[in-house]
Amino acid sequence: MRAVLFDFDGVLVNSEPLHFGSLRDALAREGIAIDEQEYLSTYLAYDDRGAIRIALERHEVPFDRERIEAIARQKARDFEQLLPRVPFFPGAKELVRSLAAEVPVAIASGALHGEIESILKAGGLIDAFTAIVGADDVSRGKPHPEPYLTAMARVNGHEPGLRPEDCLVFEDSMPGIASGRAAGMKVVAVTNSYPAERLGLAHKIVASLEGLTPAGLRRDLF
Repeated sequence: MRAVLFDFDGVLVNSEPLHFGSLRDALAREGIAIDEQEYLSTYLAYDDRGAIRIALERHEVPFDRERIEAIARQKARDFEQLLPRVPFFPGAKELVRSLAAEVPVAIASGALHGEIESILKAGGLIDAFTAIVGADDVSRGKPHPEPYLTAMARVNGHEPGLRPEDCLVFEDSMPGIASGRAAGMKVVAVTNSYPAERLGLAHKIVASLEGLTPAGLRRDLF
């Protein structure tokens, strides 16, 4: 284990309820009503533009790229107002700090780069991360491996010769697990967003980040 790459929403921070609220409100302005069940089952694993495109298709609302971008900008404005309320999951800060003391840690997320930085700054954790890859840093989101391969490439400047099999990924969703595995990395899934039976493609499944240690992760996965 020479690097650890974290998803963000649903793994380190419990921001999904706020993402749901801001997406719901942005879509409502377009005459589209979604509830939390639809959000969790259909949109949770996608970045803003992917979720908006799927919502417009599902609700049979005509759209083009400009309309998707306009809704995404509104959603981002709504979410920005909620940033101070984003909580970290139990054990998240402690695990990041313990890992960062031994190996580079990075983020590969479907959230916007600026949103990730703002939340990490508010939580006093941004200095722990060697690299941050958001949705606006890649052309293809999860389940494509590009987010994790991009994060690894950025970490490689600090850890020369880093290979996918040297990297450990933390995820909470099926597309995220698929992304990490397609990148050739080991994946730990945390059951913050989905039950364990839906996360079976991960190499290890945990109920919480609490109690995890670098030594234990090495022992179990490397």
